[in-house]
Amino acid sequence: MKKITTDKKKTKNNERRTMNFLLPLQPIMIVIAVVLVYFALLFAISRWTGRRATNETFYRADRRSPWYMVAFGMVGASISGITFVSVPGMVVNSQMTYLQTCMGFILGYVVVAFVLLPLYYKLNLTSIYAYLGQRLGACSYKTGASFFLLSKMAGAAVKFYVVCIILQRFAFGPMGVPFAVTAIGLVLLIWLYTRRGGIKTLVWTDSLQTLCLFTALLLIIYKVAADLNLASLGDTVSAVAGSELSRIFVWDDWASKQNFWKQFVSGVFIVIVMTGLDQDMMQKNLTCKNLRDAQKDMCSYGVAFLPANLLFLALGVLLVLLTQQQGGALSTMGDELLPMYVEGATDAQGSFFQSQFILIFFVLGIVAASFSSADSALTSLTTIYCVDICEKPDDERLRKRVHLIMCALFVLFILLFRVVNSTSLIDAIYIIVSYTYGPLLGLFAFGLLTHRKPRDRWVPYIAVASPFICFAIDKTAQTVGYTFGYELLMMNGLLTFVLLWVSGIRRGKKLGASSKG
Repeated sequence: MKKITTDKKKTKNNERRTMNFLLPLQPIMIVIAVVLVYFALLFAISRWTGRRATNETFYRADRRSPWYMVAFGMVGASISGITFVSVPGMVVNSQMTYLQTCMGFILGYVVVAFVLLPLYYKLNLTSIYAYLGQRLGACSYKTGASFFLLSKMAGAAVKFYVVCIILQRFAFGPMGVPFAVTAIGLVLLIWLYTRRGGIKTLVWTDSLQTLCLFTALLLIIYKVAADLNLASLGDTVSAVAGSELSRIFVWDDWASKQNFWKQFVSGVFIVIVMTGLDQDMMQKNLTCKNLRDAQKDMCSYGVAFLPANLLFLALGVLLVLLTQQQGGALSTMGDELLPMYVEGATDAQGSFFQSQFILIFFVLGIVAASFSSADSALTSLTTIYCVDICEKPDDERLRKRVHLIMCALFVLFILLFRVVNSTSLIDAIYIIVSYTYGPLLGLFAFGLLTHRKPRDRWVPYIAVASPFICFAIDKTAQTVGYTFGYELLMMNGLLTFVLLWVSGIRRGKKLGASSKG
C-alpha cells in the first residue's frame, strides 16, 4: 500500500514538472499555430489564383481585378506592420498629431487618382517608370527604376523587420532560433505563395489580410477598454477624447515637426510619392478593368485611411491610460507600448483564453499587416527589374529567377536594418522616403509640369547628388535650431527639379521633340 502511494506521488510530481515545462511553451505554440493556419489560407488562395498564370497575370492580373477588392486590400497593404506597432506608440511623444498627416493623405490620393492614373492608363503602362523614358530619355528611365528598386527594397525591409522581431520575441527566440533563420523562413513563405500568381494573387490575399488586420485591431481595443473597466463604446470614446494625448492640431509652433501645415502638406506629398510614384502601390491599381474603376478604388481607400489611423492612435491613448492606471512607466520608445502590453496580458493569471487572447490577435494583426506589404513589394521589385532594367517582360524563366534573387536581397536588407536601426520604425520609414523618393518626385514633377528636356545623361548624377545636398542642409539647419520633418521630401524633390531645369538643353522644345540627351 505504501509503495502504491509513493508511485502516485511520483506520478503527480512528474505531471507537475511536465506542466511547468509546457507552460512557457504555450505562447510559443500559439504563435506558431496562428502563423501556420494563416499561411494555409494564403496558400489556398495562391493555388486558386495561380492556375494557368502567365507573365501578364503576374505583372497585371490580366487587367480583370474588381475595383472594390483592390480598394479593400490596399487599405491593409498601405498600413503595414509598422503602423500596427509604431502608430499607437506615437501618442507618447506626439499625441494624436499624426492625424494631420493623414488628412493630407486624402488630398494626395485625389491628386494621384485624377492626375497620375489617367496618364498611366493612357500610356497602357506595366511599369510606371516607362513614362520617364518616353518623356525625358533612357537615362531618366533607368534612374527612376533604379531609385525605386533601392527605395522599395529598403522601405519594405524596414516594414517587414517588424513581423520578424515580433515573432522572434514571442516564439522563435525562446526556442533558440537565430534571427537570421526567422527572417529567411518568413521570406521563403512569401516566395512560395507569390511565385506563380504574382499581383493577381496579391489582390485577393491582401483582402484577406486587411480583414484579419482590422478584426485583430478592434478586438485588441475591446480588450484594453475592458481592462480599463470602460463599460461601453461611449465610455471608451469619452476616455480617449478626455485625455491630454488626444490633441490633434498644432497651429502655433512653426519650428515643431508637429505643426499642422508641415504635416498636412507633407502628407499630400508622401502619398503622391509613396503611392502615385511607387510601382508597388500603382501596380495593383493598374490591374483594374479601366480608369474609372481605378479612380473609384483610389478614392475609396484614400478616405478609409483617416479612420483607420484614428483607431490605431485611439488604441495608443487607451494603452497609455492603462499603463498609468497600473502605475507603470511609459517607454520613451513608443514602439514598445503595444508589445509590452501583449507580454503583460500573456503572463497574466486567468483562463487559457483570457491570458492568450491578446497574443493570438496581436500576432494575427502583425502578420497580416506585414505580409500584405512585403509580398507586393517583392512582386513589384521583380516587375521593375524584368520590365525596366532587363527589358524582358515576356521571359518567364528570368522572372522566376529574379523573384527568388529579390527575396534573398530582401533578407539581407532586413539583417542590415537590425544592425543599424536606432530610431522609431515609423520615422525610419519616412527618413528613407525623404532621401530616396525625393529624386523620383523631382523627375515626375519635371516631366508633368514642364515641356523642357533635361540633359538626360546628367540625370543619374543629379538624382544621386540631391539627397546628399539635402542631408547637408538638414545638418546645417539643426545647428541654428531648425529641425526638418517630413518636409525634407519636398525639399529633395524641389532640388532635383531645379537641377534638372538648370541642366536642360533645347529649352523651347515641346513634349515629343527629339533630343540626344
